[in-house]
Amino acid sequence: MYRVRRWSVRHARLFERLYEIFEGTLVRLDPLLSGIGYARLEKPAAMVERVVKGFFFDCHMCGQCVLGSTGMSCPMNCPKAMRNGPCGGVRPDGNCEVLPDMRCVWVEAWEGSRRMHAGTPFNARDPLYKAVESG
Repeated sequence: MYRVRRWSVRHARLFERLYEIFEGTLVRLDPLLSGIGYARLEKPAAMVERVVKGFFFDCHMCGQCVLGSTGMSCPMNCPKAMRNGPCGGVRPDGNCEVLPDMRCVWVEAWEGSRRMHAGTPFNARDPLYKAVESG
């Protein structure tokens, strides 16, 4: 899976384009999909999403996907679970300090985001589970 995940980041622009095509197709199919009922389609669609995103991005199905803004590198693959940005423990070769044989997911995110259409680096992400603010 690691090789496929790295390949996906190297081809971030391709995946960005495929997503745009898929999104446009879904918009055009809305009358048909509405007729079937989105509630009925949710489970099969989630199953397909899990298989496809799991294979290409090693997706954890966290429900807060940011692949489009992290160069197709899923930050949930960080061994430290640093979803909102790099930890600062990147080795000089760009690998993770926790798993030295693995490329840092945030280095991958930086490189992948530069390959995407906009070509701009990503912004830091909000933490995955924000504390509930009390009024």
